This record gives sequence, structure tokens and C-alpha cells, in this order.
Amino acid sequence: MSGKRDKGSVGGNPWVNEPDPAQTAEPEEQLPPSPWNLEVPPPPGQSQWTGGPGPGTGTGLGPATETTSPWGDKVGPPSLRRPQPEKKKGPRIPPLLIPVGAGLVVVALVAVALVLLSGGDDGANPAPAPASSSTPPGPTAPKTTYQPPPNALAVGFGVSLVPVEGWSVVTKETQGKEVATYAPNGEPRAFFWVRQKQNVTAQAYLLGIVEGETAEEVAQLGNVRNLPCPKDVLEECVAISYTSTTKDGTGADVKVQGYVEAYRRKDKVVTALDFRTRVDFAQKAEADAETMKKSVLDSL
Repeated sequence: MSGKRDKGSVGGNPWVNEPDPAQTAEPEEQLPPSPWNLEVPPPPGQSQWTGGPGPGTGTGLGPATETTSPWGDKVGPPSLRRPQPEKKKGPRIPPLLIPVGAGLVVVALVAVALVLLSGGDDGANPAPAPASSSTPPGPTAPKTTYQPPPNALAVGFGVSLVPVEGWSVVTKETQGKEVATYAPNGEPRAFFWVRQKQNVTAQAYLLGIVEGETAEEVAQLGNVRNLPCPKDVLEECVAISYTSTTKDGTGADVKVQGYVEAYRRKDKVVTALDFRTRVDFAQKAEADAETMKKSVLDSL
């Protein structure tokens, strides 16, 4: 503590204990050399300083250098780059068609030259005129000397109806002409209907009408009978009579009777007369119907 060295000390640091030579430890075993510490020789043909081709060799890969090749002398084109689109070319004419087309052109030119030298086709027959495309007219009414009176109702195809006094036109009817007579209270008492159809038989048209008239009634139909045709222009004349029960405006039952007659002309136009009346008014209605029927037959 006095800063003086103790007597008998030979030297050295008094604060550091000197190791005992007898207790000196044995040296530690050294580890085997690491492979990572070994020196790696450069690959054959490589320069250890530049990494480029060694002297006398031409196969190594070194740093990029300028070259006249578009992708380098030893480097191929990049595979991931999208290839340049090909230029579109027009349709290619097969070689075999070229002489065929040329031959056709030559034939056409020769034909034109022959026509010009021969003076044209003056001797050819003219082409026939095309047929008319207009629709042929429908059937026309046969000629007749009958002249309907001023109060006649035109039905069609030259046929007309002259109503009797007391019978008025049913304006709601759109097919043919229909007239009716009414009681003082407005209830209808009889009907007389004239209508026409083409290209059917008189019997077929008659049956269709009578079935429609009595479809919702309790009816008793007679047999279809042939009538003598009153004119030469007629080729089929038939008739049928019936009786039935229907309802009036109050819902009461009403007994009716009627007939249907059909006349087919030679021009295939069928004119049908459809008559029906209340039984309690039949005598007067049937007399009027005969007069009106005669006006129709006169106009056929």
C-alpha cells in the first residue's frame, strides 16, 4: 500500500499472480481444417482475375462484349420475348387456277371478237314477253236482264234483296243482308237473312247454317230435299225445314219455325236464304218471306 515494492520480489506485476509452471494446462486440440476455408481453384479455361476466357480457349463465358450478331455470338434470342407478328399477306391464288383463269379470259375475248365480226345477233328470235303476274279476276255474275228496284239491298255477286214493307235492315249484320220485323213492344217476330259463300256445295252450306241457328235450341230438323232450280245458271238447289223452342227477352219459351234454302250457281257462288218466325206470327211472315225470296231468285 506504500507504493514500494516488497522486498524479495524479483520483478513483475505484484498484482498479477504468476502461473505455476507445474500447473500449466496442456494445449487444446486443434479442429480439422474447414472445407470453406480451402482455396477453390478457378474452372478450366477461366482466368482467375477476369472470369473471362483463358488464354488459348474459346468456350468460356465472360462479360458482355460488342458483336455483329443480333443476339451475340454465343447467346441465343430471349425465349420469353413475344415473337414479332407475322405480316399478313393477301389470299394466295393456287397456281393451278392461274392457267384456268387465263384460258377463260382468252375464250371470252374470242367470243366477243366473233360476235363483232358477224355483225351481232340480228337473226335471233326475240325473247317472249313475260306472262302477266296479275291475279286472275274472281267469278263474275252471269248476265241478266233483271233490274232491281231502287229500294233493293245489294248482297253480292249481282244478287240483291227487296225488303217488304214492315221489315227493316238489321244494321249489326256484317255478312250478307238481314231484315227483321218487330212487334209493337220491340220484340222480334221474324227474320229473313241472305248470305253467300264460294267454292262449297249448296248442301254443305245449308247444313252449316241450320246447325248454327238451332245450336242452343230444342230443335227438330227435317230432311234435306232437292228443289227444282228456277234458272239455268243454277246447278244445285236444296232446302231444309225445322221447328224449335227458344227463349224471348223475358225468358219465356217461344215456339219458332223456319227453313234454309241454298242455291249454287255455275260460277260456284252459293246464295242461302235463312228464314225463321214465331209460330204465332208465321202466316203473315211466310207470305212476306215468299215475296222477298222471289226478289232474290230473280237477281241470281
